[in-house]
Amino acid sequence: MIKNYIKIAWRNIRKNKLYSAINIIGLTTGIVSCLLIGLYVRTELTYDNFHKNAGRIARVYMEYQFSGTLNKTDVTGSKVGPQFQRTFPQVESYVRTMKYTRSVSNGTESFEENGILYADADFFKLFSFALFRGNAATVLDAPQKAVLTPATAKKYFGTADPIGKTLQLDGGDDEYLITGIAEAPPLNSQLQYDILLSFASLKAAKEEQWRQANYHTYLLLGNAGQLTTLDRQVGDYMKKVNETEMGITAGSADYWTYHLEPLTSVHLHSAVTDSFESSGSMTYVYVLSIVAILILLIACVNYINLATAQSVRRGTEIGIRKVLGAEKAQLWRQFLGESFLITLFATGLALAICAALLPLFNTITDKEFTTSALIRPQSLATVLLLSIVIGIVAGAYPAFVLTSTKLVTILKSGIRVSSSGGLLRKSLITFQFSIAIFLVAATLIVAAQLSYIQNKDLGYDRTQVVVVPIDQKTKPLYEQLKMAFQNTPNVISVTGSYEDPTSIGWGDGISIHEDNGVKELSLNATPVDLDYLKTMGMELSAGRDFTRADFALQDTSNQYRNFRSTFILNERAVADLGWTPEKAIGKTVTRYGQGTVVGVVKDFHFQSLHNAVGPLLIFLDTNSIRQAFIKINTANTAQTLAALRATWEARVGHRPFDYHFMDEDFAALYRAESRIAHLFSLFSGIAIVLACLGLFALAAFSTVQRTKEIGIRKVLGASTDSITFMIANQFLKLVGIAILVATPIAWWAGSSWLQDFAYRITIHWWIFAAAGLFAIIIASVAVSYHAMRAATANPVDSLRDE
Repeated sequence: MIKNYIKIAWRNIRKNKLYSAINIIGLTTGIVSCLLIGLYVRTELTYDNFHKNAGRIARVYMEYQFSGTLNKTDVTGSKVGPQFQRTFPQVESYVRTMKYTRSVSNGTESFEENGILYADADFFKLFSFALFRGNAATVLDAPQKAVLTPATAKKYFGTADPIGKTLQLDGGDDEYLITGIAEAPPLNSQLQYDILLSFASLKAAKEEQWRQANYHTYLLLGNAGQLTTLDRQVGDYMKKVNETEMGITAGSADYWTYHLEPLTSVHLHSAVTDSFESSGSMTYVYVLSIVAILILLIACVNYINLATAQSVRRGTEIGIRKVLGAEKAQLWRQFLGESFLITLFATGLALAICAALLPLFNTITDKEFTTSALIRPQSLATVLLLSIVIGIVAGAYPAFVLTSTKLVTILKSGIRVSSSGGLLRKSLITFQFSIAIFLVAATLIVAAQLSYIQNKDLGYDRTQVVVVPIDQKTKPLYEQLKMAFQNTPNVISVTGSYEDPTSIGWGDGISIHEDNGVKELSLNATPVDLDYLKTMGMELSAGRDFTRADFALQDTSNQYRNFRSTFILNERAVADLGWTPEKAIGKTVTRYGQGTVVGVVKDFHFQSLHNAVGPLLIFLDTNSIRQAFIKINTANTAQTLAALRATWEARVGHRPFDYHFMDEDFAALYRAESRIAHLFSLFSGIAIVLACLGLFALAAFSTVQRTKEIGIRKVLGASTDSITFMIANQFLKLVGIAILVATPIAWWAGSSWLQDFAYRITIHWWIFAAAGLFAIIIASVAVSYHAMRAATANPVDSLRDE
C-alpha cells in the first residue's frame, strides 16, 4: 500500500512539473534559510555553555564615577582576582587574561600573531578547553611558559614535537618554553586564542593594582547561587577600599567598584561593551529567529495555495477513487504522502545547498561554520523533525479540502473552494508581502545608516593612513624609522600614538583650580608624537599644535620637579571646564603634574557613532607610542608600500612589516551592523522571492477558478487588456494593503534600532515608497504570466464542457 502511495505521488509530481518545481524550490529555500539562521542563532545562544563549570564562572566588570561621570568597562586591575580570592570564601579560584598582538619567531620565521592570550595558571581548571599535551596544573604556572593550538604548533614546528622547544617574542628578547598543546576554542567561546602565555610573565602579576585596568578577570565560585550575594558583598567591600586604598573620602560622589556577571550571559546580555571580542545582540537573535520562522511559514503557505489550486484539476481522480470505495483516511494518507515526499526531497536538497553556501554565509556572518555542524546527530534529528512538521503543516489543509468535498458535488461540478478559504489565502498573501516589504524597508534603513556612517565628517581623515605596530624592541628605533618614512616618496607625514583615533579607550582625569575650589573632569586621553593633528587631518579651533620645543619642557631631572606638560583639549572638554576655546589657551591643567593648554582641537569622533563625542585630552609622550601612522598619497600606493616595507626591513629584523589601513579599524567598529545589513539583504530577497511564488500560486488558483467567467467575458466582448487588468488588480490590491501594514511596523522597528546611535539618519518617506514600489513591480511580474495566459486563452476551450 505504501509503495502504491509513493508511486502515485511521484506520478502526480511528474505530471505537474511546474507546480512541483515551485513547491520544491519554495520549501527548499525556506528550509535553507531556516538551517543557516539556525546555525547562527544556536552559536549565539550557546556561547560559553560548553564549559563544565559554566554555571559557576563569573566575569568581573568595573564601574567607577569620577567628577560626576559614570563609567563602566569590562576590564579590571590586576589585583581584583587574587584579592577577591583572599577575601571571599566563595571564590575558589580566578583567572586573569589579556589579549595581545606580538611578533613571534621560531628562530627562522617570524609572524605577527593577533591571537596571543596571557592567562593565569588555573586557566584549564576554570575553563573546559581540552589539553592534548601537558599537565593542566603546571603548563602555565610559571613565567615564560606557552601553550599552542595544534594549528599554531604545525605553523612553527611542522610535524616535529613542539614540547620542550621555544618561541621568541619581539625579536628574541622574550623567550617562552612550549609546555602544552590545547584545542583551538570553538566558535561559541568569548575566549579566543592561538597561543596561551603564562600571566606570571607579565609585570602585572607581581604588582597588584586596582586602577590600571587592562585585564579580564574570571572567578570560579563554589556554586552558581552565590553570584548575587557575592556581588553585593563586593560592593560593600569596595566602599572600604575606596577610603583605605584609593583616597576617596566617605560621602564623596566619586567611587570605584566591581560587579559580577555570569559567564554565559556575557556575550548577549553583558552590562558593558566587550573589548575582548565582538559582542552579540539578543535583539538580532530575536529578529533573525523570527525571520527564519516567517520565511518557513511563507514557504508552507505557498505549498498550501499551490496544492489547493491544483485540487480543482484533480476532481475526476478523487471522484473515481471515492466511487471505487476509497475511504477518507486513505485519501488523507495519499495527499499527506505527496506532501511528505516533496518535503523530504526539499530537505535533502536544502542540506546539500546549505553545505555549498557555508563559505558565503561564513563571510557574511564573520563565523567559521563547517559541514560537521549540519551532520551532527542532533542537527539531523532536528532537520528530520522539521521536515515532518512542514509536511504535516503544508499537507493538512489541501488534504482536508480534497477529501471533505461530497462525491455528488465532485461528479457534478468538480472541486470548488469556499469564499472563506479565498479570504484566508488572500490574507496569507498579504501577510507574506507585509513581511517582505518590512524586511526590504528595514534593509534600506540599515543601509542608509551605514552609508551615513561611512560618509559622515568624523573630524579627521582616515583615508590613506598606513598603521604599523611599534613594539618594545622597535620603540628605540622609532625616531629613525619616522625620519626614514618621512623621506620616502609619496609620504605626506608621519606620527605615532598609543592607539588610533577611531577608538580611543584610554581613561584619564584632569583638574583645574578655580576661585571656588578644584574642578575635576573625567575624560579620555591619548599620548601622541609631533605631527599628530597634521597626519590625521584634524583642525584647531584655537591655539597651536605641539612643537619640538614642548619636549624641552619635559625635564625629568631633579625627580621631575621641573617637568611641565603641554596639552591639547577638544572642544567638548573645554566646554565642560567652562571655557571658550580662546580662553582655554594658556590655562593650567593638572594631570599627575601641571601642564599648559596650548591648543584646542575641533571635536572629532574618537569612538563609535553609537556614542556622543566626549571630552578628550591629547598630550605629548613618545614613550607610550604603540603605533606609527603614515599618511601617503593616493598615487602609486603599491610602490609606496613597497618602499615603506624596504625601509622597515632594513632597520627592523625581528618582525615582518605587518601593516593595515586605518579604514579597516574604522570598519571594525561597525562589523555587527554591517553583518546584520548583509543578512537582512539576503533574507529580505528570499522573502520577496517566496512571496512572489505565493502570489504566483494564488494567481494560478484564481485563474483556474474563473476560467469560465473569463471565457464568458471574452465572448461578450471583453478585451485582453481589461481581463489582464481585472486579474492583476485584485492581487495588486493585496500588495497595497501589505504596504499599509508593513510601513508603520518598519518605521517603528527602524526608529528603535537607530536609538542605539548618538548620530543617526532621519527616516525619510522615500524608504517606504521604494520598498513598496519594489514589491509592486515584483508582484506585477509574478502575476502577469497567469493574467496574460488567461486573457489570451480561447474561450471555446473554457466553455466546451458547459
